[in-house]
Amino acid sequence: MAHFAEIGENGVVLRVIVVANSDIIDSNGNESEEMGINICQNALGGNWVQTSYNARSRKNYAGIGFTYDEARDAFIPPKPFPSWILNEQSCIWNAPVEKPIGDYTWDENELNWKEVTNDAN
Repeated sequence: MAHFAEIGENGVVLRVIVVANSDIIDSNGNESEEMGINICQNALGGNWVQTSYNARSRKNYAGIGFTYDEARDAFIPPKPFPSWILNEQSCIWNAPVEKPIGDYTWDENELNWKEVTNDAN
């Protein structure tokens, strides 16, 4: 199955749909993104870009609320915290401090990881 993301204003992904591989095979037997885009546009209108579960293209699989950055030709997830930094290679957001091993959650106020404790008291 091929997956296509509808791109709205400011590159925001509005939805992701599935198109059968058999519908996007060209006369040479190759998968054609252009054919898939045409199917999506003809059926639903809008601006479409193919996305891939295995990150063969566009860095990350698109999700609703992700941004398609045309210059990077990549899908970028929403920024989880204001302090996080975009990894230009993976287009994934990273904390400014490396996460320790174990069960931790990010504390944006202190800009550090806090250990998650299970206080049963």
